[in-house]
Order: sequence, then C-alpha cells, then structure tokens
Amino acid sequence: MRTAFRTAVTGSVAAAALLVGGTTAQATPAGPGVTARLISQTTIGDTDYTLREITIPPGQATGWHYHDGPLYGIVKQGTLSHFDSSCASDGVYRAGNPIQEPAGSGNVHIGRNLGNVPLVLDVLYVLPHGSPFSEDAPNPGCPFE
Repeated sequence: MRTAFRTAVTGSVAAAALLVGGTTAQATPAGPGVTARLISQTTIGDTDYTLREITIPPGQATGWHYHDGPLYGIVKQGTLSHFDSSCASDGVYRAGNPIQEPAGSGNVHIGRNLGNVPLVLDVLYVLPHGSPFSEDAPNPGCPFE
C-alpha cells in the first residue's frame, strides 16, 4: 500500500509538472532560511495548481502554518521531521518518501530539518484560487519553532 501511495503521489507531481508547463520563477522565502522555487503553475476552474521546490537548510524550519488546500510532495534530499499542533512528531520523511498535508486551520504543523544536509522537497499545492501557499499560525505551545 505504501508503494501504491508513493506511486500515486509521484505520478501526481509529475502530471502536474506536465499539465502546467515549465514556467520557472523565484518565489519569496517561506520562513527563516527557507527558500522556494516556482516550477510551474496553472489555474483550472476555481483551483490553483502550483508545483514548487522547497529547500530548508540544516537546523531550520518552515514556521508554524496551515494550508487552505491539500499538499502532496516528495522528499528529494535530506529528512523532513514533521510535527503537529500537539508538539508530537507526525512523521519523519526521508529521500524518496511521499508526504501529504490536509487542508484547514485544524491542521497546523511545522516542518523541520534536524539533519546536517539541506532538505529539498517537491510540493504540489492544490489551493482555492487566489489563496496563499500557507497561512501563518502561532506556536501552539511547543518548546521549539
């Protein structure tokens, strides 16, 4: 089942890249030390589909946030340590692993690079048209940022 999910996510990211073409641009940083590179983007109906490459340096994090739509991604390099609003780890994802994040303010989370190499992710954002990539959220009381 894990292989089927990985295949589906990889296929979705690849299909999105083909679907939306090859427009390339630099995006603004998503958090301290975090960079994002726009790979491709399109809008179909009321939904924006955006494929981005996210890089998180060692010891850095995305900051607490949530998304207005689901995200689907693949870890290209490094290890993503993902934490939910209870301060508990809800996943450790290594190179080749897929990741999925559900939508909504009830899904506040943070992604951290606790390793010693840059973490690189390819992420497909499926968002309501005009929504930001993420919505900032306060630290829910965890002893880390």
